[in-house]
Amino acid sequence: MRIISGKYRGRTIVPPRNLKARPTTDFAKENLFNVLGNIVDFEECDVLDLFSGTGSISYEFASRGARSVTSVEINPVHYNFIRHTAQQLGFEHFYAVKANAFLYLKSCTKQFDVIFSDAPYDLEGSEEVIRQVLERGLLREEGLLIFEHSKKMDFSTYPEFWQLRSYGSVQFSFFKKG
Repeated sequence: MRIISGKYRGRTIVPPRNLKARPTTDFAKENLFNVLGNIVDFEECDVLDLFSGTGSISYEFASRGARSVTSVEINPVHYNFIRHTAQQLGFEHFYAVKANAFLYLKSCTKQFDVIFSDAPYDLEGSEEVIRQVLERGLLREEGLLIFEHSKKMDFSTYPEFWQLRSYGSVQFSFFKKG
């Protein structure tokens, strides 16, 4: 796993073998951030990364100078890895949170410019994230929710759906507020 761009571009991060996450592929991540680079000012962004796994997406935002990154992961091994890696890299305004993503959303009072969710593809009810984020007003005006999912899911009928990006087996559905 590597950081694609920003201050830590090219930095390789090697997760321990006991991490059971499925990180977003470098190919999909690079394409996602190419798209985001045209629509988001990273330095003016508060980012929420749900189901963070290895922290790969969080590190990308932090490397690009995001104003703040909140990385939510329930697995204690993954959480500790994310927290430790962020400390090693010296990321400022990086907040690793050990929590269930659904419960975190229910109690969250902050608004974000970008919310990224990469729940396990086989997690039943993972699309509940979309409803919670949009109904609870967790996105700022013109904010983006990016939901990573398998090809089996289709969110194009949601009123806030903006676009779908497909990179191999990885799908990103974008939802826009405003």
